[in-house]
Formats: sequence, structure tokens, C-alpha cells
Amino acid sequence: MKLYDYVLSPSCYKVRLMAALAGVKLETRPVDFHPGAEHRGTELLALNPAGSIPILEDGDLILTESAAMLAYLAARAAPEWLGSGAPEEAARIQQWLSFAHRLTASLGGARLHEMLQRPGDIGALQAQGIAALRELEAGLVEQRLRGMRFLASDQPTVADIACFPYVALAPDGGIPLDPYPAIRLWSRAIRGLDNFIEMPGIHRLHELKPEPHVEPGEV
Repeated sequence: MKLYDYVLSPSCYKVRLMAALAGVKLETRPVDFHPGAEHRGTELLALNPAGSIPILEDGDLILTESAAMLAYLAARAAPEWLGSGAPEEAARIQQWLSFAHRLTASLGGARLHEMLQRPGDIGALQAQGIAALRELEAGLVEQRLRGMRFLASDQPTVADIACFPYVALAPDGGIPLDPYPAIRLWSRAIRGLDNFIEMPGIHRLHELKPEPHVEPGEV
């Protein structure tokens, strides 16, 4: 199983992280995303005409959407990451997988602007990112009131892995996480999982601040 990968891409990282958590060995093929724009070259456009990464290749199967890659890795090796199958939980997983696209567009867009000088309205991107973080914070507080630590249940699912990288790297786009204690607790829970792997900017339980406290009903 081969992953066309850029080490600084949160979307690529979420696939590497899911593979590590599921115990799947990946062959990684580095892509010169910046400054070489290799993802726009002939070889990779033949695999993914959209000109984006990651790309996951497994025999004749080629996947170009990270959410599909997470589901595939889980289904192949760790189906518990797909949830229990209960209708409410399945709906929550799908809702947060869709929400992850907003994180990519807003937090990811702000990060690309600040780190790689990509064009964009940084004020608008940051405002959209903050709105998304507030929505995520509210959702996690509601889950804690249900006695659950993760987005869809008390066990992590592909939904958590889909959302985690762009949230953890929000400060790279000039958006601090200090105002969001439930998000920071959730992040710590993910970083503490067995077989968690790091990427530049995302480390295992590296926060030096005390564990956040969330008051009942706090949003």
C-alpha cells in the first residue's frame, strides 16, 4: 500500500496517523509539494486529475480523498474505528467527516497563507477558522455532557482523525487554541493513544500547561 505523501501536509498526516493506529504498514512516496509543485506534474495528475495529495494506491485501487482513505484503512485492519454501527453514532461520524472539509478550507487555508505565502484573504480565513473551532468546541462539550470524550462516542473513530490535524495546527495560521478547553482535552486524548505518531508541529502530549478544565454547560 503506497501513500503519495508530503510530510508537512495535515491531510497526508491524517492518513499516516490512521495507518499507524490501525497497524497498517504504508510505503510512503515523498512528493515535492512545495516549492516543486510535483502534485501538478504529469505522473501524479495521471493518478489524480484534481492535482491534490494525498493519493493512496493499493493494487488497482486508487483513492484521492483522505476521508475515503481513513475508512479504507479502518475497514481493512481496525473496523472498531468505524464505530459500533449504531445509527446515531454513524450519523455523527458522517457529520464530522463532512465538517473536516471546512477545517481544511479555513484553518488549512490560513496555514498555507501564513507558512507558504499562498494567496488568500487571511482575515476571512481566520474568521472562518474561528467559527469552525467554536462549533467543534460546542460539539465536544455536548459529548462530554453525554459522558463521551470523542466526537462520535467514548472511543475514537475515523471522524476524530479526520478533524484532528488541522485543529492541532491552527496556531500555524495565526489562530490560537487557548480559548477552547474542550478541544485541548480532546487533542490530549488523541495524542495519548497507543501508536500515535507525530508530525512537525504535532507532538505527543507536549503541552506544558495544566490539563484544561471544562465546567458543566460551558461552551
